[in-house]
Amino acid sequence: MNATIKTEVARDTLRVTLACEIDHHSAKGIREEIDDLLFAHRPHTLILSLSEVSFMDSSGLGLILGRLTRMEELGGKLILEDPTRQTLKILRLAGLDKKIKVRNTK
Repeated sequence: MNATIKTEVARDTLRVTLACEIDHHSAKGIREEIDDLLFAHRPHTLILSLSEVSFMDSSGLGLILGRLTRMEELGGKLILEDPTRQTLKILRLAGLDKKIKVRNTK
């Protein structure tokens, strides 16, 4: 897997910064790593930082939807942070920007 995943845990928040392409080759490994972190830390908020995602296809949408489901199971929330223009376009086309909070910090 050519994905770089940086994590930061602070109080009840888990921030995961993805620096990679999210496609069918990388999605499974990314999903497993995030899920391991979710169940280890049980955060109230999961922030997926997408500013360094260079490409995302439908596998990335599935990864995001799956983490939304996991966070709902844990009674928490998911925030997508700083998506690239291309990634935001895909999120909007899929309608995920209406279902998941998207915020820009830059």
